[in-house]
Amino acid sequence: MLVTVFRAKSRPNPGPEVEAGFAARGARMFELASAMPGFVSYKEFASTDGETVAIAEFDTHEHLAAWGAHPEHREAQEWGRQNLLSEYQVQVCEVVRTSRFPR
Repeated sequence: MLVTVFRAKSRPNPGPEVEAGFAARGARMFELASAMPGFVSYKEFASTDGETVAIAEFDTHEHLAAWGAHPEHREAQEWGRQNLLSEYQVQVCEVVRTSRFPR
């Protein structure tokens, strides 16, 4: 299993049109990603300092690479760099061990 951690900060005051565009693209990206072969899960979180963190899980390197190469995903990435983000970081991690406590 592979876990991709996407950490990002938006530019100050991006404006309502940019924020609406981001929300629409985010919804579309989830729709696309969750339909991709090997998709496991996706979660998003926001920090009080303005950073957002998205965690996506895929089952294999090949499936993750296919998501990374998806044309709409690439277009959304470029849109974010051009219109919204001041900085971001992507980390791809292999799961070494998983522990759970289901009640």
